[in-house]
Amino acid sequence: MKPYPPPPWNMHGSLWLSAFRLREAADERHPAGTYGVALVSYEDPSPLTYHELLVARTTKNRAGKGAVTITDIWVDSEASQAGGRELWAIPKQLCDFDMESSFRGPVTSTDWTATLERRPIVSAHFTDVSRAAVRVPFTGLVEQPGIEEHPDVADVEMKGSARALPCRSRWDFAADGPLGFLRGARRLGSFRMAGFRLSFT
Repeated sequence: MKPYPPPPWNMHGSLWLSAFRLREAADERHPAGTYGVALVSYEDPSPLTYHELLVARTTKNRAGKGAVTITDIWVDSEASQAGGRELWAIPKQLCDFDMESSFRGPVTSTDWTATLERRPIVSAHFTDVSRAAVRVPFTGLVEQPGIEEHPDVADVEMKGSARALPCRSRWDFAADGPLGFLRGARRLGSFRMAGFRLSFT
C-alpha cells in the first residue's frame, strides 16, 4: 500500500507567497526570470497535513499555456514527499519548519522558519488581513520535468478557492543555503491565501 492518498489531493490550508525577479541566471536550474516563493500550511481536513516551502518559475507548458515549474521544494512529511515525487515528478525533499501566527482584530502576523539539518534555509514574516477577504476561485497549471521516480513530464492542474489579499512580507534567505541565489532578486509583490480549498490532480 502506498504511504500517500491517491489523486486528486483535496487540500485545505493557508499560503503566503512573494514574487521575485531574478535578473541573471543562478545556475542551469535557475535561469533569469520570475519566481514565486511560497510557504504553505496544509491543515485538516486535508488527507495529509504538513508544511511546505517551494520555489516555482513561471513558464509555458507544452500546449503554450502559462504555467509554473517547481524548481525547489521541501516538506516535513515523508508521505507527501513520496506522493509528490511518484505522482507528479515534484522533487520534494525533507526539512524542518517552525510556524507561529498571532491575531489582532482582522490582522494576522505570521513567522516562519525552515531549516535543513539545523541549518537555516529561510525565515520570513508576514502581516495580512486576508481572513476578512471575500472567497474567490483560482486555477493554475504546473509542468514538471521527469525525475527518477516519475521519468515522464508531469502536467498538473490546480483548482480551488481562497480568501486572498496582498500582504506585507519580509524574507531572509540564508546566504549559504540552497536558496541563497534569491538574496539579490527583486521582490515584486506578496499576498496570502487564507483558508484555501485546493484540488491537485
